[in-house]
Amino acid sequence: MNAPKTELPQGTLDLLVLQVAANGPIHGYGIAQRIKQISREVLQVPQGSLYPALHRLENRKLLAAEWKPSDTGRDARFYRLTPKGRARLQEQTESWARLAEAVGLILGTAGGGAR
Repeated sequence: MNAPKTELPQGTLDLLVLQVAANGPIHGYGIAQRIKQISREVLQVPQGSLYPALHRLENRKLLAAEWKPSDTGRDARFYRLTPKGRARLQEQTESWARLAEAVGLILGTAGGGAR
């Protein structure tokens, strides 16, 4: 049974892409597949969202890319985290953890749950 699709909050896709790329060079399709796999298919990133995010992160010097042969034998752009990207990933991970904790506290308060 597939879980319903969940919309990503604004800015979250960049964080997820940086996290997946932190594990070593990976092409765009591989990034989308890893996000889908790790999230147990809750998060599915459409190409129309993924590739603009990859270009944005590359333009901001958070990712670097190079063409290499993929598993299929065709050339693909493989993305890797830059030192600047690694620093941004650390900052964003800490910020996301603080936000998740705060939201969890609010959702866990008496009378704060959905009825």
